[in-house]
Amino acid sequence: MDRELLAIIVDILGLPYPEEGLAALRMWGQTGERPSVWVAAADPVYLEPRLDHLCLHMLPPERLQPGDFGALINHVQEKLGGEQGIGLIRLGDCGYLHADKPLSTARLPAYLVDQKVPSEYLPGGKDAATYRNLLGEIEMSLHDHEVNLRRTAAGEHPVNSLWIWGGGFAPERETRTQPRLFADDPLLRGYWDSANAVARVWPGSIAGCIAAEGDTDIVAVTPEQDDPEFLEQCLAELRAALRQNRLRQLTLLFRDGLRADVARTHGLRFWRRDSEFL
Repeated sequence: MDRELLAIIVDILGLPYPEEGLAALRMWGQTGERPSVWVAAADPVYLEPRLDHLCLHMLPPERLQPGDFGALINHVQEKLGGEQGIGLIRLGDCGYLHADKPLSTARLPAYLVDQKVPSEYLPGGKDAATYRNLLGEIEMSLHDHEVNLRRTAAGEHPVNSLWIWGGGFAPERETRTQPRLFADDPLLRGYWDSANAVARVWPGSIAGCIAAEGDTDIVAVTPEQDDPEFLEQCLAELRAALRQNRLRQLTLLFRDGLRADVARTHGLRFWRRDSEFL
């Protein structure tokens, strides 16, 4: 499934999907301010050389020691900063590339390219060479950095490249009716901020989202974690809300691509057995 979470959510809600500027929206969600310059995301990855191709491995923040990503971004900035009007910065766990002139970038974030051949997701056309040359310079600057030498010695994947994606300008702010959002995802929060819509942090539970808004339509995005008990708790709270008539219907999206549409009236289908798959 080659669609990131925002694309799936806005498709279900019937909202417009940004033509460009996903990275700018993510920065907007982090800072609360609309970026005024062209921005692309620059996230840490490991490109594993295989027999006849490269395989991309995303490197989430929990797999990096505190300070390592900042040191790498600063190093690349020192090596390449100013060339072609390009600069790199770090905000929290996220990296960004800003440029005086727009560049062609990958469209999808690294988590959708994880364990895949990255060349299939790179931009094509006349600007492809510029993108590949930039990646080559970044990879050369990262090759023998002390952070990567330490990681390699410890048997960990080095950060040998940056995944440059989502380039563009942030959309102009406009007022648009959207359900309230409960999420920590900065891209989603930036999209909601751009529409002057209400976005709140994840309160810790599905029950907290429902209690905060009553019968109002909501979009709740749980933190990403591999914890069956947490998932079971969320599903139990949703089941209870349906039975108590606090929710009329649900659309459940799972990160492996599974989707389930559930209405309160489904509970009346006593002739159906519970799905072992679910």
